Amino acid sequence: MNSAHRPRWRQLTSTAAAALMAMACAGWGFVFANPGSFATSANCAKPVYLTFDTGHMGVADLVADVLQRHQVPVTFFLARERTLNGGHTLDDEWAPWWRARAAEGHAFASHTWDHWVLQPGSAWRFKATQGDRRGQVLTADEAAYCEQLRQPVRRFEAMTGQRMAAAFRAPAGRTSESLIAAARACGFEHVGWSSAGFLGDELDSTRFPNEQLLKKALRDIRAGDVLVAHLGIWDRKEAWAPAVLEPLVAGLKERGFCFRTLREHPVHGAAFARRAPVDEVRR
Repeated sequence: MNSAHRPRWRQLTSTAAAALMAMACAGWGFVFANPGSFATSANCAKPVYLTFDTGHMGVADLVADVLQRHQVPVTFFLARERTLNGGHTLDDEWAPWWRARAAEGHAFASHTWDHWVLQPGSAWRFKATQGDRRGQVLTADEAAYCEQLRQPVRRFEAMTGQRMAAAFRAPAGRTSESLIAAARACGFEHVGWSSAGFLGDELDSTRFPNEQLLKKALRDIRAGDVLVAHLGIWDRKEAWAPAVLEPLVAGLKERGFCFRTLREHPVHGAAFARRAPVDEVRR
């Protein structure tokens, strides 16, 4: 995607989905209860849970196309991240893209507003990798971190009419006992990923080419694994999606796996059954 590119928004194929979207845009404050437009079998003996964190969004259309054609429901974790054209993932340009994904029935949760990465050996020091303080290391407290979790929730609801789940993923997966406890106290449960579920799209493509990542994933992934990838990585020269995503989806299906959102996860499903809070929890 270059600075002149504007994402192409796919029309909804369902009249009912379109009606739901119209109501949402008119200000109806509800959570989409429909399972979306994807046809998924109730019989799923070998589930895997594909998740995407936000990124520069240069591959977002390609990811959406693969998910639609292969009928794969996923879970998105949203932060306000820089995009290739100088905007950010949750700005007005990307709102139609998120509305389309919401209408398809995917699941959504927070990834912090400014992609705060917990610093090693510290309970409450973070590097803000996005936003006005990008690149700065800052000290925060429980209240500030909880507000970082809530801001994507508010913005997503404003864009789609849908409330995120009461879950989050810490950027870079870095957590501490105190961070998890504080997030839980303000209404959010943490979701990481499985060891084999790290799909490697953040890695140097010279040392970890796509073919190698695909082979490893198809060899190691097991039923119940939570998989993680991103909607664009700045530092990876050989884009992971759709070069790996499409054959990975096809290969896992050929091996008898089926895709589910974290709403159906035996542990994380409880958090995804709850609405994320948008205001400070009063104790």
